[in-house]
Amino acid sequence: MRLRRPMVRILKYIPPALCLFLAACRTAGQAGLRVEEAEVRGDSLSPLFKAGVLVRIYYGYYDKHEVQRGDIVVCRFSFSRDPLIKIARAVPGDRFALEERPDGVSLLLVNGAVLENSAGRPYEFTGRRKRMLGVYARDYRGVIPPGSYLLLGDAAEGSLDSGRFGLAAREVIVGKAAR
Repeated sequence: MRLRRPMVRILKYIPPALCLFLAACRTAGQAGLRVEEAEVRGDSLSPLFKAGVLVRIYYGYYDKHEVQRGDIVVCRFSFSRDPLIKIARAVPGDRFALEERPDGVSLLLVNGAVLENSAGRPYEFTGRRKRMLGVYARDYRGVIPPGSYLLLGDAAEGSLDSGRFGLAAREVIVGKAAR
C-alpha cells in the first residue's frame, strides 16, 4: 500500500527556511508556548542579570516541563502588577534550614549546603526575611512541600522573593527566562 504524501508536492515550491519557520510556529503553538522578549528592571537579579538586559521569556514552558533547581522563572503574583523574574533555589522534596551565625545573621542551607548566589556570596537572612523562612522551615519540617518552590533573587542580601512572600505555589510560575 502506498502512502499519499500531498504535502511533499506542495513543499517542493516553498523555500526550506520558510518550511522550518512554519514547522517551528506549528510546534510552538501546539505546545502552548509563547515567547516574548522583556527588559530586566531593577537589580534583584544582579550580578546574574543587570538592569536593562533583554531576556527571552518562554510562557507555558512549565506546562510540559518540571521546574528544576536553578531555573530562572517568571512569576505572576497578585501583589505585583508586573511579572517577577526569580531563581528556583529549592524544589519539592528539597531539605532546607536556616543556620544562625554568632552575629545573628542566618544562612540558608538547601540539602545540607549553604546556598550561594551566582557570585559565590551566601544568601543572608535577618529580621522579617529570617522569620518568614523560619516559619516555613518549622511548619514543613524542613522539606519543600509538593507544588511549592523557594524563589530568590540573585542579591545575597535579599529582594522581593521567598524571604518576603514565603514559598511560592507552582501556579504562580508562568514561564522560564533565558538570555
